[in-house]
Amino acid sequence: MSHCTRRQWLSSVAATAGALAVGRPVFADAPASRVAVAKCRTYGAELLPTMEKMFDQLGGLGPIVSGKTVAIKINLTGAPRDRMGHRRAELAQWTHPHVIGTTVHLIAKAGARRVRLLESAWSNADPLEEYMMEAGWDPSHLLNAGPVEMENTNFLGSAKQYSVVKPPNGGHMFKAYYLNHSYTDCDVFVSMAKLKDHATAGVTLSMKNCFGITPCTIYGDGAGVDEPTAVPKGGRGSVIHSGDRQPSKIAPPENDPSSPRLGGYRVPRVVADLVAARPIHLAIIDGIESMKGGEGPWIKGVAPISPGVLIAGTNCVNTDAVSAAVMGYDPMADRGTPPFEKADSTLRLAELHGVGTRDLRRVEVVGVPIEQARYKFRA
Repeated sequence: MSHCTRRQWLSSVAATAGALAVGRPVFADAPASRVAVAKCRTYGAELLPTMEKMFDQLGGLGPIVSGKTVAIKINLTGAPRDRMGHRRAELAQWTHPHVIGTTVHLIAKAGARRVRLLESAWSNADPLEEYMMEAGWDPSHLLNAGPVEMENTNFLGSAKQYSVVKPPNGGHMFKAYYLNHSYTDCDVFVSMAKLKDHATAGVTLSMKNCFGITPCTIYGDGAGVDEPTAVPKGGRGSVIHSGDRQPSKIAPPENDPSSPRLGGYRVPRVVADLVAARPIHLAIIDGIESMKGGEGPWIKGVAPISPGVLIAGTNCVNTDAVSAAVMGYDPMADRGTPPFEKADSTLRLAELHGVGTRDLRRVEVVGVPIEQARYKFRA
């Protein structure tokens, strides 16, 4: 099992800086760990044994979560009633509640002291349970899966102040990020994503899932100028996507105000900063049912797909690199090459921070080989 401690992570960043200094390829120093791939056709009876086997292939959940507080960032992007035709959100853009519940059950079984389900509910400060019910979910099924709490992290929430995390080397976009306390008030951080394309960033996997940890009370369209607003208003278009304004003054302004005002430049850099500043200990990607062509039904031309695959790993860059390959993309690609025609690669930018390697030659894939799991998102 490769479970990177804070000290090991900082050491990898130092090694990356050394590699840059002597002109060696950065990816030669970025961490590599095992990634598990499994085929799973449905969210029914096969899901539990499939996920149990995957976690066993990674070395077991016990060494990661036993006796600890585990925070799980799920993906509930968009509004609860956003649907692709008649397809429910969890069969397209949201992580499925059965994957969430099964993960919670297995983490609790492995000895976790507390599990916190986190997401930034779109443009509101309602409890996360209410947000789920609007989508037709019964949150009691998740609350009863283990010692579970939920928090809407799109605002200050139950804390008295925001937590501050800092990416290495001053960050690609911001030198520090102000977050809801739940992202630092934990021992283990899990990113649970959906296997999807993304209109701005090319792909949205375990790293891009963390874009949503930035509270809109500070980084949102309706955020206060001098102070954060009490509740979130709108999305993150003005501050992060387009750079039309800066975050609330509680947080630092962007490093380079002359940088491109383009989402394909800005969003990948913010994501790479966030996963370097708030390391992911376990990445889980739901690709049983999904969509192609974008991250939600609001994107023109999206279509439902059924890849029938689950992917998990203890390094988010490694896991996303394998996931990109399963989608039929080259994880070593960058701007100008699919899926990054309009964006810089978050994989490369996170690798530059020393988070992990995107070079599949250095990543051990266990379970189903990539070639057998591959489901091309583009013909």
